[in-house]
Amino acid sequence: MTKAILITGGAGYIGSHTSFLMAQKGYKVIILDNFVHDQIFNPQWATVIKKDFSDKKTLDMIFSNYKIEAVMHFAAFIEVGKSIKNPMKFYKNNVSKTISLIESMITYGVNKFIFSSSCAIYGNPQELPITENHPKNPISPYGKNKLMIEMALEDFNQAYGLQFISLRYFNAAGSMPHYGLGEQHKPETHVIPLILTAAFEQKPFYIFGTKYQTKDGSCIRDFVHVWDIANAHWLALENLNKKNPSDCFNLGTGEGFSVKQLINTVEKICRTKIKTLTKNKRIGDPPILIADPSKAFNILKWKPLHSDLEFIIKTAYTFQIDQQRTHITQNSKILQKN
Repeated sequence: MTKAILITGGAGYIGSHTSFLMAQKGYKVIILDNFVHDQIFNPQWATVIKKDFSDKKTLDMIFSNYKIEAVMHFAAFIEVGKSIKNPMKFYKNNVSKTISLIESMITYGVNKFIFSSSCAIYGNPQELPITENHPKNPISPYGKNKLMIEMALEDFNQAYGLQFISLRYFNAAGSMPHYGLGEQHKPETHVIPLILTAAFEQKPFYIFGTKYQTKDGSCIRDFVHVWDIANAHWLALENLNKKNPSDCFNLGTGEGFSVKQLINTVEKICRTKIKTLTKNKRIGDPPILIADPSKAFNILKWKPLHSDLEFIIKTAYTFQIDQQRTHITQNSKILQKN
């Protein structure tokens, strides 16, 4: 029987890339997603079920009809700022519903869980680069959500034998345009697509905070190509299949780039000048986040092979151009029909 894997949020940004990779690895991919971003996603290589990831009847159907080897969970709300404004929504989706999903897994004897976690669990760094042993002091409800699930997973591992790997992303970025995969958030909140949009539309780009204690005053992040992150999920499952213990890993490159460096790189690739405006720094934004990824290198044998900054931005640029062309073509066909 073909191995099957359930991927919640598999029509989203990181989830779609990982779903495609797992299909390439020979898995029957079952995607459970409620399409909260209204993204265009209708793959031939996966079974897509448009439902909430915690819906009990849907989970009963999936676990009864497919021999699910593992669950990869991507269906969290991710906007830090929104988590501060509406924490109830985030705790319900990111914590309560995730517990319901895991409860269904345990009921049906599915005991492997790959969790999409975040460097937001660390809060303001006390030392750099950040290792997995760094103190956990999240400064946003989003970060607290992720930490709560990691703590629950440790308890479930002890009580129910649930095997898990938690992957703490730093900043996912880039696209795989030749596979038709990229960011389709509505509204878009990630920095690189927003800078590219400013370049395409000749509109100002807002920098949130220019007085951080960094070399150019803007905050610094560790950017990892989404395909590298997808590969880490496959390696994490392979690690559990080898009977290795549950664990947590940072996914980063160990190198940081500032917002102003991103702008300069986009200007170079797009051959245009971007007007910038400054706003106050946002609550929940640490000045610098850079990973120590050596644990993932050593144990998972993972390497960020696609995470050169120019390559990241070029792939994001190509995907956004492709999306614009598709949108223009669709509008043209609608006009012709009318």
